[in-house]
Amino acid sequence: MQMGMHTDTERCVRAVRSKDARFDGWFFTAVLTTRIYCRPSCPVVPPKPENMVFHPSAAACQQAGFRACKRCRPDTTPGSPEWNQRADLVARAMRLIADGVVDREGVPGLAVRLGYSTRQIERQLLAELGAGPLALARAQRAQTARLLIETTTLPMAEIAFAAGFASIRTFNDTVREVYALTPSDLRARAPRTNPPGTPAGTPGAISLRLPFRAPLNPDNLFGHLAATAVPGVEEWRDGAYRRTLRLPYGHGIATLSPRPDHIACRLVLGDLRDLPVAISRCRRLLDLDADPVAVDDQLRTDPVLAPLVDKAPGRRVPRTVDEAEFAVRAVLGQQVSTAAARTHAARLVGAHGETVDDPEGGLTHLFPSPQALAAVDPESLAMPRTRRATFTTLVRRLADGSLHLGVESDWPEARAQLLALPGFGPWTVDVIAMRALGDPDAFLPTDLGIRRAARELGLPSTPAALTARAAAWRPWRAYAVQYLWATDSHPINFLPV
Repeated sequence: MQMGMHTDTERCVRAVRSKDARFDGWFFTAVLTTRIYCRPSCPVVPPKPENMVFHPSAAACQQAGFRACKRCRPDTTPGSPEWNQRADLVARAMRLIADGVVDREGVPGLAVRLGYSTRQIERQLLAELGAGPLALARAQRAQTARLLIETTTLPMAEIAFAAGFASIRTFNDTVREVYALTPSDLRARAPRTNPPGTPAGTPGAISLRLPFRAPLNPDNLFGHLAATAVPGVEEWRDGAYRRTLRLPYGHGIATLSPRPDHIACRLVLGDLRDLPVAISRCRRLLDLDADPVAVDDQLRTDPVLAPLVDKAPGRRVPRTVDEAEFAVRAVLGQQVSTAAARTHAARLVGAHGETVDDPEGGLTHLFPSPQALAAVDPESLAMPRTRRATFTTLVRRLADGSLHLGVESDWPEARAQLLALPGFGPWTVDVIAMRALGDPDAFLPTDLGIRRAARELGLPSTPAALTARAAAWRPWRAYAVQYLWATDSHPINFLPV
Protein backbone atom coordinates (compact mmCIF):
# COMPACT_ATOMS: atom_id res chain seq x y z
CA MET A 1 0.00 0.00 0.00
CA GLN A 2 1.20 3.52 -0.68
CA MET A 3 0.17 7.14 -0.75
CA GLY A 4 -2.25 8.21 -3.44
CA MET A 5 -4.03 4.86 -3.35
CA HIS A 6 -7.34 6.68 -3.89
CA THR A 7 -6.20 7.45 -7.45
CA ASP A 8 -5.89 3.72 -8.29
CA THR A 9 -9.56 3.17 -9.08
CA GLU A 10 -9.27 -0.50 -10.02
CA ARG A 11 -7.46 -1.38 -6.79
CA CYS A 12 -9.95 0.60 -4.68
CA VAL A 13 -12.91 -1.13 -6.33
CA ARG A 14 -11.36 -4.55 -5.58
CA ALA A 15 -10.86 -3.56 -1.92
CA VAL A 16 -14.48 -2.36 -1.60
CA ARG A 17 -15.88 -5.50 -3.25
CA SER A 18 -13.89 -7.72 -0.87
CA LYS A 19 -14.82 -5.50 2.13
CA ASP A 20 -11.16 -5.56 3.15
CA ALA A 21 -10.78 -3.84 6.54
CA ARG A 22 -7.01 -3.53 6.04
CA PHE A 23 -7.71 -0.61 3.70
CA ASP A 24 -9.88 1.32 6.18
CA GLY A 25 -8.31 4.76 6.62
CA TRP A 26 -6.21 4.49 3.46
CA PHE A 27 -9.06 5.82 1.30
CA PHE A 28 -12.80 6.50 1.48
CA THR A 29 -15.54 5.49 -0.97
CA ALA A 30 -18.04 8.19 -1.90
CA VAL A 31 -21.25 6.99 -3.60
CA LEU A 32 -22.57 9.38 -6.23
CA THR A 33 -26.17 8.10 -6.13
CA THR A 34 -26.67 8.33 -2.35
CA ARG A 35 -24.16 11.15 -1.56
CA ILE A 36 -22.85 8.97 1.30
CA TYR A 37 -19.21 8.08 1.99
CA CYS A 38 -18.04 4.81 3.53
CA ARG A 39 -14.98 2.90 4.66
CA PRO A 40 -13.81 0.14 2.25
CA SER A 41 -15.09 -2.58 4.61
CA CYS A 42 -18.65 -1.20 4.80
CA PRO A 43 -21.06 -4.15 5.27
CA VAL A 44 -23.69 -2.86 2.80
CA VAL A 45 -23.85 -4.20 -0.75
CA PRO A 46 -21.13 -2.38 -2.75
CA PRO A 47 -22.43 0.11 -5.33
CA LYS A 48 -21.69 -0.21 -9.04
CA PRO A 49 -18.13 0.85 -9.87
CA GLU A 50 -19.38 3.73 -12.04
CA ASN A 51 -21.14 5.17 -8.97
CA MET A 52 -18.00 5.14 -6.78
CA VAL A 53 -15.44 7.90 -6.43
CA PHE A 54 -12.52 7.70 -4.02
CA HIS A 55 -11.10 10.31 -1.66
CA PRO A 56 -7.97 10.31 0.53
CA SER A 57 -9.65 11.67 3.68
CA ALA A 58 -13.01 11.98 5.42
CA ALA A 59 -12.55 15.75 5.26
CA ALA A 60 -12.28 15.61 1.45
CA CYS A 61 -15.51 13.59 1.30
CA GLN A 62 -17.29 16.10 3.54
CA GLN A 63 -15.94 19.01 1.53
CA ALA A 64 -17.27 17.40 -1.67
CA GLY A 65 -20.76 17.26 -0.14
CA PHE A 66 -20.91 13.61 1.01
CA ARG A 67 -22.16 12.60 4.46
CA ALA A 68 -20.93 9.78 6.67
CA CYS A 69 -22.50 6.32 6.39
CA LYS A 70 -24.55 5.44 9.47
CA ARG A 71 -23.69 1.74 9.15
CA CYS A 72 -19.90 1.71 8.87
CA ARG A 73 -19.15 5.07 10.55
CA PRO A 74 -16.15 5.90 8.36
CA ASP A 75 -14.98 8.72 10.64
CA THR A 76 -14.03 6.11 13.28
CA THR A 77 -11.50 4.25 11.13
CA PRO A 78 -7.85 4.07 12.17
CA GLY A 79 -5.87 6.98 10.74
CA SER A 80 -3.75 6.54 7.64
CA PRO A 81 -0.47 4.82 8.57
CA GLU A 82 1.30 7.38 6.40
CA TRP A 83 1.15 10.12 9.05
CA ASN A 84 3.17 8.05 11.49
CA GLN A 85 5.70 6.59 9.05
CA ARG A 86 6.67 9.75 7.21
CA ALA A 87 8.55 12.86 8.33
CA ASP A 88 7.68 15.27 5.51
CA LEU A 89 5.60 18.44 5.80
CA VAL A 90 2.20 16.81 5.16
CA ALA A 91 2.77 14.04 7.71
CA ARG A 92 4.03 16.46 10.36
CA ALA A 93 1.05 18.76 9.70
CA MET A 94 -1.38 15.84 10.06
CA ARG A 95 0.13 14.82 13.39
CA LEU A 96 -0.25 18.40 14.66
CA ILE A 97 -3.85 18.66 13.42
CA ALA A 98 -4.65 15.38 15.23
CA ASP A 99 -3.05 16.93 18.33
CA GLY A 100 -5.55 19.83 18.14
CA VAL A 101 -3.16 22.61 17.15
CA VAL A 102 -5.46 24.19 14.54
CA ASP A 103 -8.29 24.45 17.07
CA ARG A 104 -6.00 26.03 19.69
CA GLU A 105 -3.68 28.16 17.57
CA GLY A 106 -5.32 28.41 14.14
CA VAL A 107 -3.66 27.76 10.79
CA PRO A 108 -1.06 30.52 11.47
CA GLY A 109 -0.03 28.62 14.65
CA LEU A 110 0.27 25.42 12.62
CA ALA A 111 2.48 27.24 10.11
CA VAL A 112 4.74 28.70 12.82
CA ARG A 113 5.30 25.28 14.35
CA LEU A 114 6.21 23.78 10.99
CA GLY A 115 8.31 26.70 9.74
CA TYR A 116 6.37 27.11 6.49
CA SER A 117 3.90 29.70 5.22
CA THR A 118 0.17 29.05 5.63
CA ARG A 119 -0.12 29.06 1.85
CA GLN A 120 2.53 26.34 1.42
CA ILE A 121 0.83 24.13 4.01
CA GLU A 122 -2.64 24.60 2.54
CA ARG A 123 -1.37 23.88 -0.98
CA GLN A 124 0.38 20.63 0.04
CA LEU A 125 -2.51 19.35 2.18
CA LEU A 126 -5.00 20.08 -0.61
CA ALA A 127 -2.81 18.31 -3.16
CA GLU A 128 -2.42 15.17 -1.06
CA LEU A 129 -5.58 15.00 1.05
CA GLY A 130 -8.12 16.95 -0.97
CA ALA A 131 -8.74 19.24 2.03
CA GLY A 132 -6.96 22.09 3.76
CA PRO A 133 -6.11 22.35 7.47
CA LEU A 134 -9.41 24.02 8.42
CA ALA A 135 -11.48 21.30 6.72
CA LEU A 136 -9.35 18.56 8.32
CA ALA A 137 -9.75 20.16 11.76
CA ARG A 138 -13.51 20.55 11.17
CA ALA A 139 -13.81 16.82 10.37
CA GLN A 140 -12.02 16.06 13.62
CA ARG A 141 -14.35 18.39 15.57
CA ALA A 142 -17.35 16.59 14.08
CA GLN A 143 -15.97 13.22 15.20
CA THR A 144 -15.27 14.55 18.72
CA ALA A 145 -18.79 15.95 18.89
CA ARG A 146 -20.29 12.60 17.86
CA LEU A 147 -18.24 10.79 20.52
CA LEU A 148 -19.43 13.16 23.24
CA ILE A 149 -23.03 13.07 22.04
CA GLU A 150 -23.09 9.26 22.08
CA THR A 151 -21.02 8.50 25.19
CA THR A 152 -22.02 11.24 27.65
CA THR A 153 -25.16 12.88 28.98
CA LEU A 154 -23.65 16.37 28.67
CA PRO A 155 -25.91 19.17 27.44
CA MET A 156 -25.38 19.94 23.74
CA ALA A 157 -24.06 23.44 24.51
CA GLU A 158 -21.24 21.95 26.61
CA ILE A 159 -20.46 19.40 23.89
CA ALA A 160 -20.23 22.14 21.25
CA PHE A 161 -17.70 24.01 23.41
CA ALA A 162 -15.72 20.87 24.32
CA ALA A 163 -15.49 19.76 20.66
CA GLY A 164 -14.02 23.11 19.67
CA PHE A 165 -16.95 24.76 17.89
CA ALA A 166 -17.21 28.54 18.00
CA SER A 167 -20.99 28.54 18.37
CA ILE A 168 -23.98 26.24 18.96
CA ARG A 169 -25.24 27.07 15.47
CA THR A 170 -21.98 25.95 13.80
CA PHE A 171 -22.05 22.77 15.91
CA ASN A 172 -25.65 21.98 14.88
CA ASP A 173 -25.00 22.75 11.21
CA THR A 174 -21.81 20.67 11.07
CA VAL A 175 -23.31 17.61 12.77
CA ARG A 176 -26.34 17.74 10.45
CA GLU A 177 -24.16 18.15 7.38
CA VAL A 178 -21.67 15.39 8.24
CA TYR A 179 -24.04 12.80 9.74
CA ALA A 180 -27.42 13.75 8.20
CA LEU A 181 -28.84 13.73 11.72
CA THR A 182 -29.38 16.41 14.34
CA PRO A 183 -27.32 16.12 17.54
CA SER A 184 -30.46 14.99 19.38
CA ASP A 185 -31.14 12.29 16.76
CA LEU A 186 -27.54 11.05 17.07
CA ARG A 187 -27.97 10.71 20.81
CA ALA A 188 -31.29 8.92 20.48
CA ARG A 189 -29.71 6.31 18.15
CA ALA A 190 -26.72 5.63 20.44
CA PRO A 191 -26.50 2.50 22.64
CA ARG A 192 -27.70 3.37 26.13
CA THR A 193 -25.45 1.12 28.19
CA ASN A 194 -21.84 1.61 29.22
CA PRO A 195 -19.30 -1.05 28.15
CA PRO A 196 -19.14 -4.00 30.60
CA GLY A 197 -17.17 -3.26 33.74
CA THR A 198 -17.21 0.48 33.20
CA PRO A 199 -17.38 2.36 36.52
CA ALA A 200 -20.04 5.03 36.51
CA GLY A 201 -20.27 8.42 38.11
CA THR A 202 -16.73 9.84 37.76
CA PRO A 203 -17.05 13.42 36.49
CA GLY A 204 -15.39 14.01 33.12
CA ALA A 205 -15.18 10.25 32.37
CA ILE A 206 -15.66 8.99 28.82
CA SER A 207 -15.46 5.38 27.63
CA LEU A 208 -14.76 4.59 23.99
CA ARG A 209 -13.23 2.03 21.66
CA LEU A 210 -9.97 2.71 19.83
CA PRO A 211 -9.93 0.83 16.50
CA PHE A 212 -6.82 -0.66 14.94
CA ARG A 213 -5.79 -2.65 11.90
CA ALA A 214 -5.51 -6.37 12.66
CA PRO A 215 -3.47 -8.20 13.69
CA LEU A 216 -2.35 -6.59 16.93
CA ASN A 217 -0.16 -8.47 19.39
CA PRO A 218 -0.61 -6.81 22.80
CA ASP A 219 2.16 -8.72 24.62
CA ASN A 220 5.24 -6.55 24.07
CA LEU A 221 3.12 -3.41 23.70
CA PHE A 222 1.46 -3.53 27.12
CA GLY A 223 4.27 -5.60 28.63
CA HIS A 224 6.80 -2.87 27.88
CA LEU A 225 4.58 -0.11 29.27
CA ALA A 226 3.78 -2.06 32.44
CA ALA A 227 7.36 -3.24 33.10
CA THR A 228 8.79 0.27 32.76
CA ALA A 229 5.89 2.06 34.50
CA VAL A 230 6.92 4.93 36.79
CA PRO A 231 5.06 4.62 40.13
CA GLY A 232 2.58 7.45 40.61
CA VAL A 233 2.46 8.28 36.87
CA GLU A 234 1.69 4.82 35.46
CA GLU A 235 0.29 1.53 36.73
CA TRP A 236 -1.04 -1.85 35.60
CA ARG A 237 -4.38 -2.46 37.35
CA ASP A 238 -7.12 -5.00 36.65
CA GLY A 239 -5.90 -5.89 33.16
CA ALA A 240 -5.36 -2.28 32.08
CA TYR A 241 -2.46 0.11 31.64
CA ARG A 242 -3.24 3.44 33.31
CA ARG A 243 -1.34 6.71 33.26
CA THR A 244 -1.68 10.43 33.87
CA LEU A 245 -1.69 12.86 30.94
CA ARG A 246 -0.47 16.46 30.78
CA LEU A 247 -2.86 18.12 28.28
CA PRO A 248 -3.25 21.60 26.78
CA TYR A 249 -6.20 22.64 28.98
CA GLY A 250 -5.56 20.54 32.08
CA HIS A 251 -4.70 16.97 32.98
CA GLY A 252 -6.28 13.60 32.48
CA ILE A 253 -6.04 9.90 33.27
CA ALA A 254 -6.16 7.23 30.56
CA THR A 255 -7.07 3.58 31.19
CA LEU A 256 -6.26 1.30 28.23
CA SER A 257 -7.17 -2.40 27.97
CA PRO A 258 -6.50 -4.75 25.04
CA ARG A 259 -9.53 -6.45 23.51
CA PRO A 260 -9.65 -8.83 20.51
CA ASP A 261 -10.93 -6.19 18.05
CA HIS A 262 -10.28 -2.83 19.75
CA ILE A 263 -8.56 -1.13 22.67
CA ALA A 264 -10.98 -0.22 25.45
CA CYS A 265 -10.20 3.35 26.47
CA ARG A 266 -11.50 5.23 29.48
CA LEU A 267 -10.53 8.87 29.82
CA VAL A 268 -11.08 11.05 32.86
CA LEU A 269 -10.45 14.65 31.85
CA GLY A 270 -10.29 17.86 33.83
CA ASP A 271 -11.40 19.79 30.71
CA LEU A 272 -13.40 18.08 27.94
CA ARG A 273 -11.74 20.28 25.31
CA ASP A 274 -8.76 17.95 25.74
CA LEU A 275 -10.69 14.90 24.42
CA PRO A 276 -9.35 14.87 20.82
CA VAL A 277 -5.78 15.43 22.02
CA ALA A 278 -6.07 12.68 24.65
CA ILE A 279 -7.41 10.21 22.05
CA SER A 280 -4.67 11.15 19.60
CA ARG A 281 -1.96 10.64 22.23
CA CYS A 282 -3.36 7.28 23.36
CA ARG A 283 -3.48 6.08 19.75
CA ARG A 284 0.09 7.22 19.26
CA LEU A 285 1.25 5.60 22.51
CA LEU A 286 -0.08 2.22 21.32
CA ASP A 287 0.92 2.70 17.65
CA LEU A 288 -2.69 2.01 16.62
CA ASP A 289 -2.48 3.59 13.17
CA ALA A 290 0.27 1.21 12.02
CA ASP A 291 -0.22 -1.06 9.00
CA PRO A 292 0.88 -4.43 10.46
CA VAL A 293 0.35 -6.31 7.20
CA ALA A 294 2.83 -4.10 5.33
CA VAL A 295 5.32 -4.27 8.21
CA ASP A 296 5.13 -8.03 8.71
CA ASP A 297 5.20 -8.81 4.98
CA GLN A 298 8.45 -6.89 4.64
CA LEU A 299 10.07 -8.49 7.71
CA ARG A 300 9.02 -11.98 6.57
CA THR A 301 11.27 -11.62 3.52
CA ASP A 302 14.18 -12.33 5.90
CA PRO A 303 14.23 -16.09 6.61
CA VAL A 304 15.55 -15.46 10.14
CA LEU A 305 12.75 -13.05 11.07
CA ALA A 306 9.94 -14.92 9.28
CA PRO A 307 9.38 -17.53 12.06
CA LEU A 308 9.31 -14.76 14.71
CA VAL A 309 6.68 -12.84 12.74
CA ASP A 310 4.62 -15.96 11.99
CA LYS A 311 4.63 -16.95 15.67
CA ALA A 312 3.26 -13.59 16.93
CA PRO A 313 2.28 -11.24 14.09
CA GLY A 314 1.18 -7.64 14.59
CA ARG A 315 3.75 -6.39 17.08
CA ARG A 316 3.57 -2.63 17.61
CA VAL A 317 6.22 -0.18 18.81
CA PRO A 318 5.31 1.07 22.32
CA ARG A 319 5.58 4.84 22.09
CA THR A 320 4.83 7.75 24.43
CA VAL A 321 2.23 10.41 25.23
CA ASP A 322 4.93 13.03 25.96
CA GLU A 323 8.12 13.27 23.90
CA ALA A 324 10.02 15.44 26.43
CA GLU A 325 9.13 13.06 29.26
CA PHE A 326 10.41 10.10 27.28
CA ALA A 327 13.73 11.83 26.51
CA VAL A 328 14.25 12.49 30.23
CA ARG A 329 13.42 8.85 31.04
CA ALA A 330 15.83 7.62 28.34
CA VAL A 331 18.64 9.51 30.08
CA LEU A 332 17.60 8.11 33.47
CA GLY A 333 17.75 4.64 31.92
CA GLN A 334 21.26 4.94 30.51
CA GLN A 335 23.43 1.98 31.60
CA VAL A 336 21.12 0.95 34.46
CA SER A 337 18.48 -1.76 34.90
CA THR A 338 14.78 -1.21 34.23
CA ALA A 339 14.13 -1.30 37.99
CA ALA A 340 16.84 1.32 38.70
CA ALA A 341 15.49 3.61 35.97
CA ARG A 342 11.99 3.37 37.48
CA THR A 343 13.39 4.21 40.92
CA HIS A 344 15.21 7.31 39.62
CA ALA A 345 12.09 8.48 37.79
CA ALA A 346 9.81 7.81 40.79
CA ARG A 347 12.04 9.99 43.00
CA LEU A 348 11.81 12.86 40.53
CA VAL A 349 8.06 12.43 40.24
CA GLY A 350 7.52 12.43 44.01
CA ALA A 351 9.68 15.51 44.53
CA HIS A 352 8.79 17.62 41.49
CA GLY A 353 5.62 16.29 39.81
CA GLU A 354 2.22 17.96 40.18
CA THR A 355 -0.25 15.94 42.25
CA VAL A 356 -3.47 14.58 40.74
CA ASP A 357 -6.55 12.92 42.20
CA ASP A 358 -7.34 9.39 40.99
CA PRO A 359 -10.50 8.00 42.60
CA GLU A 360 -10.36 4.90 40.35
CA GLY A 361 -6.79 3.77 41.09
CA GLY A 362 -3.37 4.55 42.50
CA LEU A 363 -2.03 7.33 40.27
CA THR A 364 -0.76 10.36 42.16
CA HIS A 365 1.28 12.68 39.90
CA LEU A 366 1.92 14.12 36.48
CA PHE A 367 5.46 13.56 35.28
CA PRO A 368 7.41 16.78 36.05
CA SER A 369 7.58 19.36 33.26
CA PRO A 370 10.97 20.32 31.76
CA GLN A 371 10.61 23.69 33.53
CA ALA A 372 10.21 21.98 36.91
CA LEU A 373 13.15 19.65 36.23
CA ALA A 374 15.38 22.53 35.07
CA ALA A 375 15.05 24.00 38.57
CA VAL A 376 16.27 20.80 40.27
CA ASP A 377 19.59 21.07 42.15
CA PRO A 378 21.95 18.74 40.21
CA GLU A 379 23.65 17.73 43.49
CA SER A 380 20.37 16.18 44.65
CA LEU A 381 20.39 13.68 41.77
CA ALA A 382 21.58 10.20 42.76
CA MET A 383 23.48 9.48 39.56
CA PRO A 384 27.07 9.72 38.27
CA ARG A 385 28.39 13.23 37.59
CA THR A 386 28.56 12.73 33.81
CA ARG A 387 24.94 11.57 33.64
CA ARG A 388 23.95 14.46 35.87
CA ALA A 389 25.45 16.82 33.27
CA THR A 390 23.54 15.00 30.50
CA PHE A 391 20.29 15.28 32.46
CA THR A 392 20.65 18.98 33.36
CA THR A 393 21.67 19.99 29.82
CA LEU A 394 18.68 18.14 28.33
CA VAL A 395 16.06 19.57 30.70
CA ARG A 396 17.40 23.13 30.36
CA ARG A 397 17.34 22.92 26.57
CA LEU A 398 13.79 21.53 26.68
CA ALA A 399 12.69 24.17 29.19
CA ASP A 400 14.07 27.17 27.26
CA GLY A 401 12.70 25.89 23.93
CA SER A 402 16.07 25.61 22.19
CA LEU A 403 15.33 21.87 21.86
CA HIS A 404 11.76 20.92 20.98
CA LEU A 405 10.59 17.32 20.75
CA GLY A 406 7.03 17.00 19.53
CA VAL A 407 4.75 15.20 17.08
CA GLU A 408 5.83 17.71 14.41
CA SER A 409 9.57 17.22 14.92
CA ASP A 410 11.72 16.90 11.84
CA TRP A 411 13.36 13.53 12.57
CA PRO A 412 16.85 14.16 11.07
CA GLU A 413 17.02 17.62 12.66
CA ALA A 414 15.94 16.33 16.09
CA ARG A 415 18.49 13.50 15.89
CA ALA A 416 21.28 15.97 15.07
CA GLN A 417 20.28 18.23 17.97
CA LEU A 418 20.20 15.30 20.41
CA LEU A 419 23.55 13.92 19.23
CA ALA A 420 25.12 17.33 19.89
CA LEU A 421 24.18 17.13 23.60
CA PRO A 422 26.75 15.79 26.10
CA GLY A 423 26.21 12.14 26.96
CA PHE A 424 23.93 11.42 24.00
CA GLY A 425 25.25 8.49 21.99
CA PRO A 426 23.58 6.52 19.19
CA TRP A 427 21.60 4.22 21.55
CA THR A 428 19.94 7.09 23.45
CA VAL A 429 19.19 9.04 20.27
CA ASP A 430 17.77 6.00 18.46
CA VAL A 431 15.57 4.90 21.36
CA ILE A 432 14.14 8.47 21.51
CA ALA A 433 13.69 8.44 17.71
CA MET A 434 11.90 5.09 17.90
CA ARG A 435 9.62 5.61 20.88
CA ALA A 436 9.20 9.39 21.21
CA LEU A 437 9.57 10.78 17.69
CA GLY A 438 7.88 7.74 16.13
CA ASP A 439 10.48 6.96 13.45
CA PRO A 440 9.46 3.46 12.21
CA ASP A 441 12.96 2.85 10.87
CA ALA A 442 14.93 3.67 14.05
CA PHE A 443 17.35 0.86 14.86
CA LEU A 444 19.36 -0.11 17.96
CA PRO A 445 22.33 -2.20 16.77
CA THR A 446 24.34 -1.47 19.95
CA ASP A 447 21.52 -2.54 22.33
CA LEU A 448 22.62 -5.52 24.44
CA GLY A 449 19.28 -7.29 24.08
CA ILE A 450 19.36 -6.90 20.30
CA ARG A 451 22.93 -8.17 20.06
CA ARG A 452 22.11 -11.16 22.27
CA ALA A 453 19.05 -12.00 20.13
CA ALA A 454 21.12 -11.62 16.96
CA ARG A 455 23.74 -14.07 18.25
CA GLU A 456 21.11 -16.63 19.23
CA LEU A 457 19.40 -16.39 15.84
CA GLY A 458 22.61 -16.61 13.86
CA LEU A 459 22.48 -12.98 12.70
CA PRO A 460 25.64 -10.84 12.74
CA SER A 461 26.08 -9.48 16.27
CA THR A 462 28.54 -6.62 15.73
CA PRO A 463 26.72 -3.27 15.26
CA ALA A 464 28.18 -2.58 11.80
CA ALA A 465 27.46 -6.06 10.42
CA LEU A 466 23.98 -6.17 11.95
CA THR A 467 23.17 -2.73 10.51
CA ALA A 468 24.24 -3.93 7.06
CA ARG A 469 22.03 -7.04 7.36
CA ALA A 470 19.11 -4.92 8.62
CA ALA A 471 19.09 -2.81 5.45
CA ALA A 472 16.63 -5.36 4.03
CA TRP A 473 14.20 -4.61 6.89
CA ARG A 474 13.85 -0.94 6.02
CA PRO A 475 11.69 1.11 6.48
CA TRP A 476 10.45 -1.00 9.41
CA ARG A 477 13.58 -1.61 11.51
CA ALA A 478 11.87 -0.30 14.70
CA TYR A 479 9.40 -3.19 14.33
CA ALA A 480 12.24 -5.65 13.74
CA VAL A 481 13.63 -4.44 17.10
CA GLN A 482 10.35 -5.50 18.77
CA TYR A 483 10.53 -9.00 17.24
CA LEU A 484 14.19 -9.38 18.25
CA TRP A 485 13.56 -8.14 21.81
CA ALA A 486 10.66 -10.61 22.09
CA THR A 487 13.06 -13.57 21.90
CA ASP A 488 14.11 -12.74 25.49
CA SER A 489 12.31 -13.70 28.71
CA HIS A 490 12.36 -10.10 30.04
CA PRO A 491 9.00 -8.94 31.54
CA ILE A 492 8.71 -6.24 28.83
CA ASN A 493 7.71 -9.00 26.40
CA PHE A 494 4.74 -10.40 28.30
CA LEU A 495 1.26 -9.12 28.98
CA PRO A 496 1.02 -8.76 32.79
CA VAL A 497 -1.40 -11.07 34.58
